[in-house]
Amino acid sequence: MTDEADRLDGDEEAAEQWELVNTPLGEKWSGRTRYAAAMFFYKRDEMTSETLEIYRICARLDSENPLPIIRDRGVGKDWLERMGFR
Repeated sequence: MTDEADRLDGDEEAAEQWELVNTPLGEKWSGRTRYAAAMFFYKRDEMTSETLEIYRICARLDSENPLPIIRDRGVGKDWLERMGFR
């Protein structure tokens, strides 16, 4: 693949993962889906390990929103901003 093709594939993957990390609360397996997508962003250095840990803790809790927990623990301020969570 060319560099441009790699970039486009990466953009498509990032867009898909963004949708997954925003999976609505309460859907079956949504916590695990959000955690898997969070791992994608962590591996790209777009999320701190502390933020990822909160997604891991919430992985089995489909109705639990990790964003307030991230805020309350005072970690992941850049991630919260990116998610539009205040």
